[in-house]
Amino acid sequence: MDKPLRQVTVFALLLIGALMVQVNYIQGSQAEKLQTHPLNNRQYLDVFKRPRGKILAGGEVLVSSSKREDSENYARTYKDGEVFAPITGYFNGGAKGIERAYHSLLDGRDKRITNQRWFDQFIGRPAIGADVETTIIPDAQREAYRQLSRANPNLRGAIVVMDVKTGAIVVMASYPSYDPNEVAPQTGLKGAERLNELDGKPNKDGQVNERNRRLKPLINNAMEDTFSPGSSFKTLIAAGALEQGLNKSSTVPAPSTYTLPGTRTQMPNSHEGGACGGSGQAPLILTFAESCNTTYAILGVERLRTEGVLKLAEEFGFSKKIPVEPDMPTVESSFPDAGDDKTALASIGQGDNRATPLHMAMIAAAAANGGKIMKPYLVQRVRAADQSVIEEAEPEVYARPISKDTADQLADMMREVTRTGTAQGLGDVAGKTGTADIDGVEYNNRWFVGFAPAQEPRYAFAVFTQGLGSGGQAAGPIAVSVMREVLRK
Repeated sequence: MDKPLRQVTVFALLLIGALMVQVNYIQGSQAEKLQTHPLNNRQYLDVFKRPRGKILAGGEVLVSSSKREDSENYARTYKDGEVFAPITGYFNGGAKGIERAYHSLLDGRDKRITNQRWFDQFIGRPAIGADVETTIIPDAQREAYRQLSRANPNLRGAIVVMDVKTGAIVVMASYPSYDPNEVAPQTGLKGAERLNELDGKPNKDGQVNERNRRLKPLINNAMEDTFSPGSSFKTLIAAGALEQGLNKSSTVPAPSTYTLPGTRTQMPNSHEGGACGGSGQAPLILTFAESCNTTYAILGVERLRTEGVLKLAEEFGFSKKIPVEPDMPTVESSFPDAGDDKTALASIGQGDNRATPLHMAMIAAAAANGGKIMKPYLVQRVRAADQSVIEEAEPEVYARPISKDTADQLADMMREVTRTGTAQGLGDVAGKTGTADIDGVEYNNRWFVGFAPAQEPRYAFAVFTQGLGSGGQAAGPIAVSVMREVLRK
């Protein structure tokens, strides 16, 4: 071969080599980036043409895909859709919940899948989505939803249960809910219209479903909205008092009324007699068990002071979005940074104090777990189609807001609530009741926040419902029923 021809041949081989490197670079390391780029319209054209992975709980398949007979697209099916919607969310091109948080893995386009199956991509074989295994206990979740739907069908509620040692969320129920099957890909335009209706938006005729607008079924009440926690928040104030040197037997003020600082407004207790308003003083543990408003307003204003309560609330995670899963955080719980009168109200869970049920369960978890709060999570592991584990949860500490000694004393105070206090006789649980008055409506926010079993805690919980009556009467029995199912595991 003469020299010019040899040079042309070598140059041609170099071009072929460069082309192969470029193709492999694009098909391999850049595939996911290009597929999900906002300017790539093809991702929206074929998103329904490949099967998504399953979502599971306790071995049960909650969400699956199947090929439609009348179309090249895949249908998405949700088992007990309303029960599990706060966890699974929905998928219809857009997504919510785990469907959104793990979209690229469920869709098979995550680089941890595509890098393993690059040759399939190269020859045009569709990606196989990964399966997501949640931490949810299915029967306990069903019981929680059943209890919420019975509590008051025209108002809102939520239940959260989490493992105090790991942070795994085993129950996350919200009422009212929705059925993701009604907005799944196979429903087409009808599903899109239903999604608007659920969101309280006008339909094609300009009409608004007032119940959906008011009750917000698409909102996961457990972590996507906040509510006045009532006296369940006294758990945090009690923790602060213990941290400052009081003990559960310390004598604290317990007058029958308390004048809000700078005002003439009188704050009463919910009842007279007992620890609340008898001699004007009582042991801290009894004021907690009987839920004396005046005691905790005074502790918040005069002992912890506004800046002290704010600092403690922030150490417990207030004013922060708590990450649960990727792109799936809570909204922020909030404590008012205002005058002493506002602090007094907020110290008993009223006024501008607002928290998510998940956050209140985390506060209870600190008492049950030696002062540590574990980061909450919903997904235990993700498996590829060949059953290899792509991702697995690793428990991590979220915060240490209180010492072990404080936590142990606080736990004893919560046990006293079910032994002699506002939740007396509930059974093998410990906690704090709460009943928050809501301005302008005829119902209360009813809470029971605590842990079970009472003596050797494994799970922390928060039960929140709206309706007439108190937290001890309404939310307490629900907690017992749900925890009975949780502890069967």
